Amino acid sequence: MSPLTTRAAQALARLRETRPWVHCLTNTVVQKFTADGLSALGAIPSMTDSPDEVAAFASRADALLVNLGTLDEGLRRVIAMAVDVASGQGKPIVLDPVFCDVSEVRLAFAKAIVGRRGIVLRANAAEIAAIGGTGDAPVIRTGAVDLVQAGGRRATIGNGHPWMAVVVGTGCLSGAVVAAFNAVEDDPLVAGIAGLATLGVAAEMAAIGCTGPGTFGVRLLDALHAVSPADIETRARIEDLS
Repeated sequence: MSPLTTRAAQALARLRETRPWVHCLTNTVVQKFTADGLSALGAIPSMTDSPDEVAAFASRADALLVNLGTLDEGLRRVIAMAVDVASGQGKPIVLDPVFCDVSEVRLAFAKAIVGRRGIVLRANAAEIAAIGGTGDAPVIRTGAVDLVQAGGRRATIGNGHPWMAVVVGTGCLSGAVVAAFNAVEDDPLVAGIAGLATLGVAAEMAAIGCTGPGTFGVRLLDALHAVSPADIETRARIEDLS
């Protein structure tokens, strides 16, 4: 077993013990699924995007998720406020720059955030290519095989299920899960691995006996609640490329 697998399993145990609070500024399509997924995992979600409240929530939460899926002018202002607070306090901030390769406005906004303190970029290959330079920010590239790179180190995670691609919100949920793990694990490489491996193993567990993506989406929440550190140790397919 890889030492990274052991550390990922330990991170899951720590998450369950400490129940980190993740404030989510995410797209309106996936808010409930994201909140349910974090709760099932053992974290505490909050979702407000009120400009009168967001600074207080970002200040009290253990990590911040920024998802650009349904970006508009008002949300840009709120995200900027929350990032200022969380970055100023050195808290982890996971940026999911959804479709930044399609919109120039969205791309410019994502590029402005990437350079901030505490940022972890979670994106697909096209979005990462569009952003270009990411500086020292840890990068999580999602796909058929996920890649995590941080501080010159790299690792892949091969867990997951094809139905994740047809249940809207699983990708966005992965960003929230990674944020929760960054709240309990100081090493962003391990946090990224633990988040993706936990969600991927849970997806494989959820798919057993499912008839299609509808039942899979519900069972994924059940599996996130049930997945254990022992499951990570025995089922995670993690390869250290460092």
